[in-house]
Amino acid sequence: ISPIDGRYHDKTRELSRYYSEEALFKYRVQVEIEYFIALCRLPLLGLKEVSHQHFEKLRDIYKNFGVENAAAIKQIEKTTNHDVKATEYFVKENLEKIGLGKYKEFVHFGLTSQDINNTALPLMMKDAHRELLLPALEELTDELNTRSYKWRDISMLARTHGQPASPTKLGKEIFVFCERLENQLNMLKEVPFSGKFGGATGAMNAHVVAYPDVDWENFANNFVKKSLKIHRQKTTTQIEHYDYLAAYFHGLMRINTILIDLCRDIWAYVSMDYFKQKIKAGEVGSSAMPHKVNPIDFENAEGNLGMANAILHHLSDKLPVSRLQRDLTDSTVTRNVGTPIAHMMISMASIRKGLDKLLLNEDKI
Repeated sequence: ISPIDGRYHDKTRELSRYYSEEALFKYRVQVEIEYFIALCRLPLLGLKEVSHQHFEKLRDIYKNFGVENAAAIKQIEKTTNHDVKATEYFVKENLEKIGLGKYKEFVHFGLTSQDINNTALPLMMKDAHRELLLPALEELTDELNTRSYKWRDISMLARTHGQPASPTKLGKEIFVFCERLENQLNMLKEVPFSGKFGGATGAMNAHVVAYPDVDWENFANNFVKKSLKIHRQKTTTQIEHYDYLAAYFHGLMRINTILIDLCRDIWAYVSMDYFKQKIKAGEVGSSAMPHKVNPIDFENAEGNLGMANAILHHLSDKLPVSRLQRDLTDSTVTRNVGTPIAHMMISMASIRKGLDKLLLNEDKI
């Protein structure tokens, strides 16, 4: 249905490690397992007998998670009609397999689904950001920096309002985009990946009733920070309020807007014959006019960046709004967070491909 997984699969397949349903299941299992281990480390009454030697076996449940495990959760979901509950049952079954079945009722103890979803989501997004998206953005910025330096002494006539203006340097005009991107990347790095972890309505009620002598607020803070290595939102409803996530999406939108501006400028330089474009033997620029070499890579990138921004705009507008202590509208929306990232990855691949085709036409410039 989507070109992301069809025509453009070669440019997006790595994202499936973070944004597929299988990946979501894996990150949920990770949170459930790490939570159980954290309860054992307290140690919570009833879990004192669980040896630390079991911890690696427990972690192997999510470290070795694969498509067959995801299929097992989907099979359980056919009965539960609830994917987080199915994940809980899957983890309990695996505790049975490693000899910890007597402790399985401590899995998911005191939690609501959003304690799992609102920690698994930022975990997967943080990993995808640091391992795929940020490196891709930095590589593109570096490539633009390289070309800016290469063209630093190339004089050209600037245009304001589309009309000839004072002279400028081509390298400087490219560096404008480098500096803008670097500024936005630095701002983006300051936005924390945050999660919600506080029980049914955010106050650890069930935990306190069951074990009133435990400092559950301190436990939650330490668990989210040290075990999951994300930021915990301390005062919440049943769900994360997504304000930081909205800020992250807005940051991506600004980056995409800068890249759209770049694509349109390069497109204009090509149309003015400042750049020629390489073409491979056998390639056809137009079905009707084969002599043409169109700036298709920059046009493809512009279209995908627009798609990304349209989705990011909805995500950033919708997610911070939830009726009273929660409604379910965020559930279907958060399942789409990988889609704009995929469009960004496609666009960056297209921009780099387009840059590689450019041949400076010094006589014309």
